[in-house]
Amino acid sequence: MSRYLNPTERRRVRVRRAIKTAAGGRPRLSVFRSSKHIYAQVIDDLKGETVAAASSMEKSLREGAKTGANVDAAKAVGKLLAERAVQKGVKTVVFDRGRYLYHGRVKALADAAREGGLRF
Repeated sequence: MSRYLNPTERRRVRVRRAIKTAAGGRPRLSVFRSSKHIYAQVIDDLKGETVAAASSMEKSLREGAKTGANVDAAKAVGKLLAERAVQKGVKTVVFDRGRYLYHGRVKALADAAREGGLRF
């Protein structure tokens, strides 16, 4: 019998495992969004630590943006995250969009991270 009884939980475990094996040792760029903000982290799963992080809640990004829940804010977060990751020596990542569609804010963040120097 499966340890995970809920079909949703079984799917979540399968997807997490697939992402980690596809990474092949590369850090993972993980995206989380809410109705008001967007967050992103570059995570090294081998070491179990966060290499770089950025969110629309940071003071420098809140001053320039009208809201943290639009495409412009996502672009700013993507560029900031890419700068921080490249400074730490991370150039290639695997993109983990979580349960979110690759559309809108998530796509804008990914495109901005690519422009900032990350490859995925």
